[in-house]
Amino acid sequence: MSSLHRTKACLRIWGDELIPDEVSALLGAPPSNSHSKGDELSIGLGRVRIAKTGSWRLVAQQREPGDLDAQIGELFAQLSDDPAVWAQLGSRFELDLFCGLFMASGNDGEGIGPRNLRLLGERGIELILDIYDPIKESASS
Repeated sequence: MSSLHRTKACLRIWGDELIPDEVSALLGAPPSNSHSKGDELSIGLGRVRIAKTGSWRLVAQQREPGDLDAQIGELFAQLSDDPAVWAQLGSRFELDLFCGLFMASGNDGEGIGPRNLRLLGERGIELILDIYDPIKESASS
């Protein structure tokens, strides 16, 4: 089994009462991007939408070849490891780690080590894996 072609990872925290500066203060780091419920968000071409809920997101550096375990370590090395902080966030907001896994062949794989699995579990963070098939070149090209 070969490693994944590319991986992406993003810690997402969201909820109607979320105030990004409060989450940043609790975690000890700024987000990659954030907004509060009701904020106007640009969606391109001069259009805006109103945020339906608050959101705080921290994005890891994309890895090519993939290395999801290193990305998890990168994200959480920046953040508080205080269990009380994570319990507070988990009681008030939704938490997940959203990961994009991009395959180069039909049998690529990726591992997450026990330390990072424990880290996610202790913080009550759901792991979401979005897996993308390799792009097949057509026979005519």
